[in-house]
This record gives sequence, C-alpha cells and structure tokens, in this order.
Amino acid sequence: MARYTEAVCRKCRREGMKLFLKGSRCYSPKCAIEKRNMIPGQHGHTKRGKLSDYGVQLREKQRLRRIYGVLEKQFENYYERAARQKGVTGENLIKLLERRLDNIIFRLGYALSRAQARQLVTHRHFKINGHIVNVPSYLAKPGDEIEVIEKSRDMVPIKAALEVSSERVLPLWLQRGEDVFKSKIIAEPTRENMDIQIDDSLITEYYSR
Repeated sequence: MARYTEAVCRKCRREGMKLFLKGSRCYSPKCAIEKRNMIPGQHGHTKRGKLSDYGVQLREKQRLRRIYGVLEKQFENYYERAARQKGVTGENLIKLLERRLDNIIFRLGYALSRAQARQLVTHRHFKINGHIVNVPSYLAKPGDEIEVIEKSRDMVPIKAALEVSSERVLPLWLQRGEDVFKSKIIAEPTRENMDIQIDDSLITEYYSR
C-alpha cells in the first residue's frame, strides 16, 4: 500500500490551513502554519497566486482527502458511494469519512491524530460490539459499541491522548460511557456538528466536470 513518508506539516503548508495531522503539536506555537505559513519547496513564498475555478475545486478536494488521510482511489470510491445515496452528495461524502473507524477513534480521544488512530486500529487495540476490528476504513454505524481492549488500556499513547482530549468537546453523535474506555455511536454524524471547514459543493463540482 502507498504511504506518504515526508513531513506531514508540508501538507498543511501546501493547503494554507491546519489539517490537524500531528496531534497536540497542531494546537501549539510549534505548528508549521503558525511558524512558517508558506508553500513548501525551494521557491516557497507567503503570497499565493490566484487559482482558476478548477484549481480552487482541486485544492478543496485535496484538503478534505488529506484531513482524513485517505488515498486518491479510496477518496474516489467514497465519492461514488456518496453520489448513489439520497441527499446532498458533498454532505454524504463527509458523513462517510466521519464514520471511518480511525476517525471515530480520533474523535473519541483515544488517539492524538487520525494517523495514530489508524496505527492503533491496525494493531488490534479496539473492539466493536465485542469483536476486534483491525480495519481503519471500517464504517461504523449508530448503535455500535466501541471499546479499548483490556490489555491496551494502560498503553501510554492511549492514556496520553485521553488526557489531552479531555479538554475537547465530544461530537454530539458520539457518547463516552462512565468507563472512559467504552464508547457508543448514538446517531449518524451530521454536517452541522462537524468541525471540518470545507466547502463540499466545490468537491461535487470537481467530480462533475
């Protein structure tokens, strides 16, 4: 499987916005956007030229794809699936991406970033409805119960993430139980309660060319 091996902060600088790819660093003064908000490369500069309509659509698509950390072909498949569903295609697309298990683990505060969540899922640290699931792209649904397996509850990365995320507001469609290591999906994600600053209509326009 293809894997991005360069500094992920370059992605944020390329898009000119925080994509929250490095966990707690993104909330600190060390964030690349705070320190050096310029296009990466030898001739990077702070001023960004005016983009064509196609360029604006492409950048919006790239931003959303990079936020969730999916490959190009995966993203196209999500879009095609969203287009077949009832409702607004762009909103359906973001809802599908939100339902990915790695994103949910991140949202619940068990990981500092989606990349870390993806690794934790792959290494079999979580159960859904009592069964271990190690597929980051697994699409969870309302009613699913998610828990950290017992032998992983003392792991430093998970405990550190929970400590940091205790200050974040949990999305309304997720619920953490009295036992912090057990959570539940109580509803479908909605566009209104997502903190993704993306114009999904531009992505629809991009694929409708």
